[in-house]
Amino acid sequence: MNDQSLLFDLPGPRALRRERIGNVVGIVVLAAITVWIIAALAAKGQLTAVRWSPFLTASAWTDYLLPGLWATVRAALVAVVAAFTFGVVFGLGRLNEVRPVRWFCTAVVELFRAVPVLVLMLFFYFMLSRLSFVPASSAAFWGVVVALTLYNGSVVAELVRSGIHSLPKGQREASLAIGLTPARSRRLIELPQALVAMMPAMVSQLIVALKDTALGYIITYSELLAAGSLLGSAKANLIPALLVTAVIFVALNFGMSWLAQWAADRLRRRTAEPMTTVTGIATASDAPDAPAGPTLPLHSHQAIRLDQARGARRRR
Repeated sequence: MNDQSLLFDLPGPRALRRERIGNVVGIVVLAAITVWIIAALAAKGQLTAVRWSPFLTASAWTDYLLPGLWATVRAALVAVVAAFTFGVVFGLGRLNEVRPVRWFCTAVVELFRAVPVLVLMLFFYFMLSRLSFVPASSAAFWGVVVALTLYNGSVVAELVRSGIHSLPKGQREASLAIGLTPARSRRLIELPQALVAMMPAMVSQLIVALKDTALGYIITYSELLAAGSLLGSAKANLIPALLVTAVIFVALNFGMSWLAQWAADRLRRRTAEPMTTVTGIATASDAPDAPAGPTLPLHSHQAIRLDQARGARRRR
């Protein structure tokens, strides 16, 4: 048994055998469904060369798929960066000691979490286009970006709040003991650790933001799904065009998942530095002869701040 506490017992021989049987059955069922789909497409003439040959031409990619792909990536990148910023700001705001600030941030987060993304896209698209906040040609783009920012940013804000709450209380107690304010403790000590802990959930939400750009098709935003549909209509091969579009979406999501996992592993390695044990935080600075207090583990950067605070007290 390793050092980590297990929430369930390790599977025995029977459980492992049942898992293997279940995996084999699942693979067989999935293979059967795949064969059935391929046979149905072949019976309808969707697998003939004439329907797939347009994807071997340059015009199908330069005129349709690549512009749509760029539109999807551009909207997703802007929305992801804005949603992350929105989520961090309002997530910390929900933990603020000032009640009006906390209530306002909570109301904003709960409001935009409850409204469907498509409703937000329609609302901001018509508002931006009719009030002339942006050029008419950019209203669809900004409608998609603002809607994805508000919805996914609200979810990220909840992840930030829950991630900070899930940290051990000793982290905040140690930071308060060295003279940090609660706000600086959340920003400098707790938030970096919470970001590492909530990285898997955040990656899933960012992938949702990428896929939700396809809803921009409803407000005339020419993203990847719209480009694939136009290509299918122009070449009379709608189903192959949608299949190719789905493959591109899968590749995008897989690439984003791999990149986010790589960033999370790198961040986890950087934060998993040797721990420094600090004894008697509450009494060592003011009463050197007092009995040692509880032993609290601190990261190296926290220990550096503790040493700086002690040095400042000695100089005073």
